Amino acid sequence: MAMRAGELKQRLSRPLRSPGLIAAADRMLLRRPNPPVDGRRHHVVLAPAGGGNIGDQALVEAFIENVDGDVTVICRRPTDYVLPGDPDDADDGRVRMLPLLSLVYGDLIGHLRDLGRFRAALRTATSFSVIGADVMDGGYGFRASTNRANLARRVAELGIDARILGFSWNASPDPRARDAVREAARRGVTTVLRDPRSAARARADGIDPVVDGADIVFLARSVDDASAAAWADRVAAPLALVNFSGLVPAAGGLDPYVAVVQELRDRGHGVLLVPHVSRPGADDLPLSRAVSERFAADDDVLLVDRLLTPAAIRGLTRRARVTVTGRMHLAVMSLMHGVPAVTVATQGKVEGLMELFGTPELCVPTDAIATSLAAVAATTADTADQLSSVIRARLDAVTELAGRNFVGLRRADRTVTSR
Repeated sequence: MAMRAGELKQRLSRPLRSPGLIAAADRMLLRRPNPPVDGRRHHVVLAPAGGGNIGDQALVEAFIENVDGDVTVICRRPTDYVLPGDPDDADDGRVRMLPLLSLVYGDLIGHLRDLGRFRAALRTATSFSVIGADVMDGGYGFRASTNRANLARRVAELGIDARILGFSWNASPDPRARDAVREAARRGVTTVLRDPRSAARARADGIDPVVDGADIVFLARSVDDASAAAWADRVAAPLALVNFSGLVPAAGGLDPYVAVVQELRDRGHGVLLVPHVSRPGADDLPLSRAVSERFAADDDVLLVDRLLTPAAIRGLTRRARVTVTGRMHLAVMSLMHGVPAVTVATQGKVEGLMELFGTPELCVPTDAIATSLAAVAATTADTADQLSSVIRARLDAVTELAGRNFVGLRRADRTVTSR
């Protein structure tokens, strides 16, 4: 009975979830604010979903680290993000969280309720950024993608610097999301694509202008070596980091994943099984735990039984020799340290990442997990040193591309270099 009531509520509210209706409300109610008078920068950033996702946390932290001035992070819930400590920030309270559950994800009624607080944040804003990641092309639902683009467009129309940062674009975007991003770019929103394939697809879909960029996590600085050592020192070196995404089941059940770990162990690597996302519907922990149980007698295969911070993950990737992952941001945080990362391709976002580094062989299609993942992991472990040299040769160029997200926003007193 409760399920039927919920379904009825969803059906009745569907017309109120129309992105067009929500955008019309924004045009009427979001008006040009008075320009800031104190000269202090204030960046408003719309975060991705967060809540049990290390990659989303890493994206928000990278934004905070790379802009100058105050930051307001718009999220869904107060618990979705943990504010990082930044030793470079002398002023307490530089960053604040602004939970607005319905600004992007709700219906018109909830959106209007949140719009007042968003409008108040814009009064002193010198920029508005949407962290685009993989949520702009409608692959995870067209409404939220379209709402993000429409919101950025409206802010740009108000004369505020508006941009969509470092996002992927798949080969078959939802037409409604495509049209919204296309119109946003036409109305002055800076659109930064994070890999060359995504940029080419976006241009083919009529999005113009497009900035060729890279993922903003390549600019993250913080590394928690102590937390990393607490895990890495428990297994033999050389270290292999292995992540199995709970979002992408493999044909063949558990066996293809067990084979990955066995290939790495046969080559003398200690293996840390590292979850990257743990939330309902996309939890890496159960799969990782099931694989670890197959190696219960092997002390050099260890399950990391909770989500670590992005800084701790970067501490691990700095120690690793090879990574195998179903999550793209674990690949990013490995590549930024010159570590080859075999990555399962989802949503069209991995092929372009590997193109940036000239390592297409590190990309494994989802339908080839059972047949190819273990073999590619083995080959990568055998050639890790050569691959690392190839990756390191591209790092400065990729870092420069990532920096294009922050032109006009970045701290002038700091130069970012590759590691």
